[in-house]
Amino acid sequence: MATIFIRELENRYITSLKNCFKITQLKKIHAHVVKLSLSQSNFLVTKMLDSCDNLGHVSYATLLFKQLLHPNIFTYNAIIRTYAHNRHHSSAISVFVQMLTHSTNSVFPDKFTFPFVIKSCTGILCHRLGMQVHGLVYKFGADFHCITENALIDMYTKFGDLTNACKVFEEMSHRDVISWNSLIFGYVKLGQMNSARELFDDMPVRTIVSWTTMITGYGRMGCYGDALDVFREMQMVGIEPDEISIIAVLPACAQLGALEVGKWIHMYADKNGFLRKTGICNALIEMYAKCGCIDEAWNLFDQLVEKDVISWSTMIGGLANHGKGYEAIQLFEEMCKVRVAPNEITFLGVLLACSHTGLWDEGLKYFDVMSASYHIEPEIEHYGCLIDLLGRSGCLGQALDTISKMPIKPDSRIWNSLLSSCRIHRNLQIAVIAVKQLMELEPEESGNYVLLANMYAEHGKWEDVSNIRKLIRNKRIKKTPGSSSIEVNNVVQEFVSSDDSKPFSQEVFWILEGLALNQTRTNDLMEPVEEDADKSSL
Repeated sequence: MATIFIRELENRYITSLKNCFKITQLKKIHAHVVKLSLSQSNFLVTKMLDSCDNLGHVSYATLLFKQLLHPNIFTYNAIIRTYAHNRHHSSAISVFVQMLTHSTNSVFPDKFTFPFVIKSCTGILCHRLGMQVHGLVYKFGADFHCITENALIDMYTKFGDLTNACKVFEEMSHRDVISWNSLIFGYVKLGQMNSARELFDDMPVRTIVSWTTMITGYGRMGCYGDALDVFREMQMVGIEPDEISIIAVLPACAQLGALEVGKWIHMYADKNGFLRKTGICNALIEMYAKCGCIDEAWNLFDQLVEKDVISWSTMIGGLANHGKGYEAIQLFEEMCKVRVAPNEITFLGVLLACSHTGLWDEGLKYFDVMSASYHIEPEIEHYGCLIDLLGRSGCLGQALDTISKMPIKPDSRIWNSLLSSCRIHRNLQIAVIAVKQLMELEPEESGNYVLLANMYAEHGKWEDVSNIRKLIRNKRIKKTPGSSSIEVNNVVQEFVSSDDSKPFSQEVFWILEGLALNQTRTNDLMEPVEEDADKSSL
């Protein structure tokens, strides 16, 4: 009878705990529980721990758990789950160890314990501990549970351990879509897109997460055409893009100049209410700017209600790349007035604007302001803009001195920028220094040798030109073939010099020959007219 009465008292508080939305409410309920001498009820404490989890109040959860003298498996699972959900991963591991050491109470981990313990192993970045927990999974017989095995796959992929991830995947008796997605994510994370594609093609059921993972992976690897292909394939099978997949594919549109696809995405986002999301608007602004539609980018930026630092930085960079340096700097000043703190990307756009517009003094000022006022340490890209700015202004000696004093080792982009400026200002001496550095950093790049040879020729140093050409032959350096792309009927076609592998290449060559023939005929027809005009003037 006493047990039934206690159970009735416990059930009385369940509804109150379900409707508990504030920590003050939980504390009142707890006070009643203590008053009725139910503070040692594992059932009630478990429910209160769940409320702490929902409220994100970890400290109170810790107090609740510590006052228990004999916690059971449900209470242990509840506190571990609370710690894991709120990123107190070390505490989750500590409680798990406590559970194992108190095995005299016949409290052993079960299939609901391990997923959160494994998540915490990932959270504290401890691969070795994760493998030890994996061993305990087999020891306690919880390996049959799909959620636990999915957690193991997720853990191993995040550690870059695809060997063990694949082993868990292959040994699973039942795989759900999360199992497949987790392993695909692992391949994508390591850039193994061929393996990811094979696994993706073998999937029995694909979700929007599967498609988005592939699109993101191809985009990160620079395979923008493949990213667009997957996006179109996703639509063909009837899966509508969500905001994450849209943000994933828009950079591919920007890089390929696939403007029509980008416009369709804009209309789709507008129709489905996605334009209220700042992230999607930022991606669209970048797409329009990189596709040459700076006015469309500005209109979208101007209509954006909540502008974050990415919005401002993207628009500033877009204006700078379109030669609108004054507008970019004016926008930067407006950004500062509304007290949006600039970041390193913002200053990259500002420096680019100053360089392209000839505002060299302002560029030097902003470079100093970046670290002095905003405590942003210049990165290699900022130094690249600074060298370009000094080079364009003709201060090549100062640019070379800046490179020698850089706290970061200069890369090929720095030296290429200096070399380009040397060509503009016909400074052969510094150009030779730049090319020597480039020969070490990118010895197979033919453009550097050709540029130096041309500069030697401009100065009449034909012996040096001959030596450069011999060097190119001896190193068997081949020129990188030029390429261009064009969007036709929402499909981006790429053309590479001397490549006739495309099925329509012959038709293209015929059209080019026809255009050349027409041009020749036009020139032939124009010659007699000019002669007649000369005769009439006589």
